[in-house]
Amino acid sequence: MRQVTTTPIRTAVVGFGVSGKVFHAPLIAADPDYSLDIIVTADPARAAVASRLYPQARIVPTPEAMFAHAGDLDLVILGTPPLTHFDLASTAMAHGLHVVVDKPFVTASGHGEELVAAAADAGVQLTVFQNRRWDADFLTLQRLLAEGALGEVRSFESRFEWWRPEGFGNWRDTASLGEGGGILHDLGAHLIDQAVQLFGPVQESSGETANHGPHPDGADTEAFVSLLHESGVRSRLWMNGMAPQVGPRFHVLGSRAGYTKWGLDHQEPALAAGMSPLDSSYGVEPQDAWGVLGIDGATTRIRPETGAYPRFYAELAAALRGEGALPVDPAESLEVLRIIEKVHAFA
Repeated sequence: MRQVTTTPIRTAVVGFGVSGKVFHAPLIAADPDYSLDIIVTADPARAAVASRLYPQARIVPTPEAMFAHAGDLDLVILGTPPLTHFDLASTAMAHGLHVVVDKPFVTASGHGEELVAAAADAGVQLTVFQNRRWDADFLTLQRLLAEGALGEVRSFESRFEWWRPEGFGNWRDTASLGEGGGILHDLGAHLIDQAVQLFGPVQESSGETANHGPHPDGADTEAFVSLLHESGVRSRLWMNGMAPQVGPRFHVLGSRAGYTKWGLDHQEPALAAGMSPLDSSYGVEPQDAWGVLGIDGATTRIRPETGAYPRFYAELAAALRGEGALPVDPAESLEVLRIIEKVHAFA
């Protein structure tokens, strides 16, 4: 496996919408293990913003223009719609470049299998940006489980819900299922991944999907997934972008106690507002957002872990230098995609 020997790791971010602008570029720019060398966007307004925020980076309009400089790069990050992931990742690996793919990984599990095999053949590293493994609430729940604070967990409920009937204002509003569209592809990739990380492999899965959007033939805008883990835990996962009232982010029931947490992680809005990941208050949850642990009538607010999206790239840097494992094994994202495909097939 080819190891990166340059310092810093020379990086290109492809796409400068929400993914590239809010997540990847700020995280890369804040990490001294990396240099942000190229940003790819064909949108003039986005290019102007990218040039202002990252004057050291070369702004190019197409992936082809980026690949013309492949010899000056080590890593390519794909923050583009999922329909593009397979071709762009394949081309990057053919140039000997390591690749980070944003989720959804690819539009079909067969394509993911091809990419994993291609990475092995090319001797490069391939990983998927499952950043929600470093949400403050998820890290806190991991800690509580490790401490045995809930006893034997029996039921795990997890939700991503909000009220946005106008849609996202980007490719997500019109992409078909075949293009990796729909809320199950988009948010299910996070919620299913989190459930598997917490409670292990899935023995049985089922689900429901619905489209309440403006396009009758569009992809799902609402989804529910039920997973029975081999550990015996039952996960129930909800995704809804048109929820006028939202449920708890986490509701976990165990033999000793329960844990309930409301509200989404604060890292995305902080990054979108321009906060640096190096800010001392980055990832710190306000006290009114803390979850509660215990039994009704005897609950305690639990101080959360600090949200830690930068850890994804810290772990990746170590892996690229042969000093650790990838932050996300793409085989794990492939298994999540297979569950999504099964739900779509029978919903």
